[in-house]
Amino acid sequence: TRDDYAGWLAALDFDEPISIYIHVPFCDTLCWFCGCHTKVVRRYRPVAAYVELLRREIDLAAGRIGARLSVGHIHFGGGSPNILAADDFLALIDHLRARFAFAEGAEIAVELDPRGVMPETVRALAEAGVRRASLGVQDFDPEVQQAVNRVQPFALTQAVVDRLRAAGIVDINLDLMYGLPCQSAAGLVRTVDKAVALEPRRLALFAYAHVPWMRPHQRLIDETRLPGPAERWRQFQAASARLEERGYVAVGLDHFARPGNALAGASKRGRLRRNFQGYTTDDAAVLIGFGASAIGTLPQGYVQNAVPLDTYRDAISRGDLAVYRGLAVSPDDRLRRAIIERLMCDLEVDLAAACAAHGSDPSRFGPELEALARMAEDGIVTISGHRIRVSEECRPLLRVVSAVFDRHLANGDGR
Repeated sequence: TRDDYAGWLAALDFDEPISIYIHVPFCDTLCWFCGCHTKVVRRYRPVAAYVELLRREIDLAAGRIGARLSVGHIHFGGGSPNILAADDFLALIDHLRARFAFAEGAEIAVELDPRGVMPETVRALAEAGVRRASLGVQDFDPEVQQAVNRVQPFALTQAVVDRLRAAGIVDINLDLMYGLPCQSAAGLVRTVDKAVALEPRRLALFAYAHVPWMRPHQRLIDETRLPGPAERWRQFQAASARLEERGYVAVGLDHFARPGNALAGASKRGRLRRNFQGYTTDDAAVLIGFGASAIGTLPQGYVQNAVPLDTYRDAISRGDLAVYRGLAVSPDDRLRRAIIERLMCDLEVDLAAACAAHGSDPSRFGPELEALARMAEDGIVTISGHRIRVSEECRPLLRVVSAVFDRHLANGDGR
């Protein structure tokens, strides 16, 4: 409840740096593949009003905390955060700086839709101290772009990358996607080649999830043009192989990084982390989410803000925290989370070591090991004592292996 969350905020350790996530749930066009919480707007007035709500929510949380906590990472997601006017983005950063102490070298990262990145946007990002930008690409093939209502020529993306680098924002990430309508393995390899030509430090190769019962706008996609499971597998394998040929290192389930990049380094050292945003080097125990639908992580559990904009607005306008659901984690949850995270990050886990760190006994996982034994017969995993490792060629099945340890998943309705 809101009261629980207020209590969790008040109990935070003032000596530990935290992270902040800010959700901007607006776009100026609708991409049919999108699975994010976002709303298409034609006027700026709703966006400006939302910025004011964010400022008020930041004040509410800071008031519950009662101290100016140190912040090491700030991530703007969406939607399209670059829909914010330059002055509003800078004012929001200034407001955060007034309520929180930005650590030296704090990373500010922003997700960008290249189609809406104007020169004044880049100037504001640089002035605000943004160090990393993630650009949505999906696919450079014009036919695929038409099929998902996201027309984004390569030259446009290249111009935005050049503009960001000229402003000093050199840590560039690109997001690609497989499993989209009209895609082929050969076509995706061509997209990879174009993406690599932009010299990003990281790339993500996400799987398109076609869930029209959850995202009704996905019904606009012609399902007859979607690749089947075998073709999706070929696309991932072909794109992955090409990225590795071009010098990128596979990280976790679906990320790739230059060998000298911090993400690749964390992966090599076994220090890679994973949160609801994806793979990260951020090891903060606290992530405070601001904005409609934003998720927060605290030592006691998880919280999520109201998803409908009007519900979020009404709560903040009343002076209430906008939380509409949460989950307090148990010792069993923490142990399973640690096991799942190591599998998802390292492709392996030592159950005995994980249990020892949490004061538990690996014998409790007998049913899970039995389920994994069937996967071992298919060559998906190898099991040596209490050490479980996913084979490299089965990297795309990391979720399936990890799900064996998720006791909540088995209790939910799946489709």
